[in-house]
Amino acid sequence: MTELSRRNLVLAGTALGGLLLSGCDRLSQAPQALNILDKAEGLTMRAQRLILSGQPLAKEFRPQDISPTFKPNGSFSPTDPAYLALQQNGFADWRLTVSGLVQRPLSLSLDQLKALPGRSQITRHDCVEGWSAIAQWTGPQLGGLLHAAGLQPNARYVVFHCADNLGGPGDGGKYYESIDLFDAFHPQTILAHTMNGQPLATPHGAPIRLRVERQLGYKQAKYVMAIEVTDRLDHIGSGKGGFWEDRGYEWYAGI
Repeated sequence: MTELSRRNLVLAGTALGGLLLSGCDRLSQAPQALNILDKAEGLTMRAQRLILSGQPLAKEFRPQDISPTFKPNGSFSPTDPAYLALQQNGFADWRLTVSGLVQRPLSLSLDQLKALPGRSQITRHDCVEGWSAIAQWTGPQLGGLLHAAGLQPNARYVVFHCADNLGGPGDGGKYYESIDLFDAFHPQTILAHTMNGQPLATPHGAPIRLRVERQLGYKQAKYVMAIEVTDRLDHIGSGKGGFWEDRGYEWYAGI
């Protein structure tokens, strides 16, 4: 299966999920339509995991390829009072916690996170809305943090709890996302604190955002406040593994 066909399948499935969300009459009430979505997502994930079993890198670009404009999406500035207080002092008091099914819970300041060995990569961001942009991202690899925390044997997923609130059910509408350990330990999965050589701006997710380069844009969680390692997803939000997934999007958005 080519990259284009995989991406088209994901986009088609997500578009159908959007129709379900908007209440497309009979389709939204047809269990067979939901079964088709589930099967398509499972097929896409299995096919891509087979192809990517050696953890190849997503395409990386040259500095001259960086897009002159990178459109922010989703929340541009969280209104959460705790976030605003942290923002006002340059995130000096912000701390990233890593908890859940780990042997050594972590709590890292932004300076500590920036002091960790980092990776820089120039990659393309593909939004489910149909636009793309290229940017350089810098930050520590998520796998390194998980190694430092020490995963418990039953760990399966990594959940990212965020500061932005888009409204709706599930933790008051707070944004969250999740990936499995396969993607968590990919070399290009990083916690980016720098974009195009500058500290991450608020519209792009300051102080840090997830970059999981082989998935669509809505998986790139912004305003990350805490990381939770878990063995299941059904107890978080509405149980589908992410803010948009709870509203009909696919959990696995591989490209």
